[in-house]
Amino acid sequence: MSDPAKPVPYLESIDIGMNADYMTADQRFAARRPDVAVWQTAPLEGDVTVAGPIGVHLSVSTTGTDADWVVKLIDVWPDDVPVEPWEWTPRNAWDEKPARSKLGGNQQLVRGEPFRGKFRRSLEKPEPFTPGKIDTVAFTMPGVLHTFRRGHRIMVQVQGSWFPLVDRNPQTFANIREATEGDFQPATHRIHQGTASPSHLVLPVIPDERP
Repeated sequence: MSDPAKPVPYLESIDIGMNADYMTADQRFAARRPDVAVWQTAPLEGDVTVAGPIGVHLSVSTTGTDADWVVKLIDVWPDDVPVEPWEWTPRNAWDEKPARSKLGGNQQLVRGEPFRGKFRRSLEKPEPFTPGKIDTVAFTMPGVLHTFRRGHRIMVQVQGSWFPLVDRNPQTFANIREATEGDFQPATHRIHQGTASPSHLVLPVIPDERP
């Protein structure tokens, strides 16, 4: 359920102005929300390096006539990350070094990109969704150069808003600049999977050629 009155924020904290920390911020606060869909791999058996643009192919439907699709690629750190020396400064002679780092379980944002659904076929000629009908939203996320380390997980989150980085979509087919309060309506967005509706991301992985 995506509700324009309760948009998914870009950060867990409240700040004045735009905080650049969102580009690598921990996304656990978003994963806990019922309006954010989450998938993740098992712990990786080896390093995985992604270099280049990321392809997004979603089979979707909505009960509204417009929808935003925000896709986030995330690096999930293991829960038992050891404390690095630079992370710990003793406060006194009796201060004991913690066993685990605060980065344990961190869901580090690697790349996030929104797509306004009504432009899925053309930027010049927007089209409404037919409520309940499965449609395709495909786009390319900006390139990355990132290594997911052994033991980490690759996570994908999909959500219908990213406020205030992206203006709220009323989720009715309207000119947002002219939208009235009544145009903003909750809607149920669905991401379909399976053979007939294979939603997926395409990651440009560099092969590990080490012996």
